[in-house]
Amino acid sequence: MPRPTGRVLTLLELLQSGGTRTVAELADRLGVEGRTVRRYVDQLLDLDVPVESVRGRYGGYRLAPGYRLPPLMLSDDEALAVLLGLVAGRRAGLTTAERTASETASAKIRRVLPKHIARRLDALQESLAFTDRPGTADAFGTPDAGILLTVADAVRHRRPVSIRYTDREGRRSERTLHAYGIVAHSGRWYVTGTDPGIGEDRTFRLDRIADARTLPGSFEAPVGPDPAERVVSGFATAEYQHEVVLRIQGTVEQIRARLPASVATLEECVPTAVTDDQAAEGWLRVRLRVERLDWLPALLATLDRPFVIERPDELRDLVSALAQRLASYARQT
Repeated sequence: MPRPTGRVLTLLELLQSGGTRTVAELADRLGVEGRTVRRYVDQLLDLDVPVESVRGRYGGYRLAPGYRLPPLMLSDDEALAVLLGLVAGRRAGLTTAERTASETASAKIRRVLPKHIARRLDALQESLAFTDRPGTADAFGTPDAGILLTVADAVRHRRPVSIRYTDREGRRSERTLHAYGIVAHSGRWYVTGTDPGIGEDRTFRLDRIADARTLPGSFEAPVGPDPAERVVSGFATAEYQHEVVLRIQGTVEQIRARLPASVATLEECVPTAVTDDQAAEGWLRVRLRVERLDWLPALLATLDRPFVIERPDELRDLVSALAQRLASYARQT
């Protein structure tokens, strides 16, 4: 379900048009249920918007007489949160009417923003990519606004950026990055680019960047996969504690339903002999790198496809243990 920010703004606009609006009418215009309309009204009341409840057969909600929306004053963080919510909401399966409402709400906010904030948000939206369709916009926690906007500006103008970074082991470093994309992936924000010091592509979590500042100079955008594809392929091939290799019988779509490209790579099983039945019957070799193995047996069970574990042996033991537990549960009466 998309973030409700755009709908709350649409509700306020409907009430500002005058008269009393019934809950049923508002629910229909917003594409939500009546109780959701009441929740949105509560949000407006929390913002000191004087929404009045009108009782009776033709009752509903209206704005107090004489009320006008004051000039919109948003901090960088607030503007960023609202507009990113609208952007992500448009990716979350909105209907045509909802998408239009989201776009008009975004345009209205942008018109009253200070020019310097509007320019920086333009840079962010031009630099932003999603690896997949988010289940909800709220799944993406926004990192520090100043860092995100600074990095986005560097991406847009192809300028080097200096960052202070803390990795997952707690090691701190300062490095220069030729950033060419900001990517939202699995609930987190990443910047991907080339580290000119080592000449390799790198991806960094934005919430682990303590400081970012643009540097003089410029660089050429790389050719090849776009930033989202680079992030996904980087995660699939990253170094982790365990390297898992499986053979699974099924289509790419069946396997990707449980093992997306950000987790695993797929390849056809090359026949080792003319009578290689597994190659002939649609088996795929699946490779993934993981820190822990304990979640894989249950995932393979939900996949419900024939599979063979090539390595590691520890995964075979975990799958066998799960099978024994399930069999013992099934025998209980």
